[in-house]
Amino acid sequence: MKKGGVMAANATIRAEGEGERLWFYGGGTFTIKASAAETGGSLFMFEDVMTKGKTTPLHLHPEEEETILVFEGELLVHVDGDNQHVSAGGLFIVPRNVPHAFLVISESARVLAMLTPGKAEAFYRGASEPASADEGASGPVDFDKLRLSAEKNGGVEILGPPPFDSSESAV
Repeated sequence: MKKGGVMAANATIRAEGEGERLWFYGGGTFTIKASAAETGGSLFMFEDVMTKGKTTPLHLHPEEEETILVFEGELLVHVDGDNQHVSAGGLFIVPRNVPHAFLVISESARVLAMLTPGKAEAFYRGASEPASADEGASGPVDFDKLRLSAEKNGGVEILGPPPFDSSESAV
């Protein structure tokens, strides 16, 4: 298999560590495992490694379902006004148009995120830049750049700040 994955006969195959790495203004580096172009628009999938305290703004996806499988760590997930803990081996699926956010409450977390169909990829690319090899897993969230990408590219509607208080990140 050549570096970066192989696409043959409409199949996408990537080994661990392979995929396009982007520095996301949402707080770290993520790796695209399957792009919308590779899947005929059916989905967009990426792996994200995050550190404690990373959070998303309250948002929704008007045209996609979002599925997140937690491989390592624990998240506090806010879905339509309700908070739930999701730890390693768990997952959450948020239907389109449902307000949600999450907060990393463990020291670190590794997740696989999938948006179906893959229309929100433009938002993620617009809110990112190519990652260098020395960039770490997480960093500060730039909510202004996220909002700008959402307005320009669609796929995500930012509803407001994260719905968590500071005591929840200490859990």
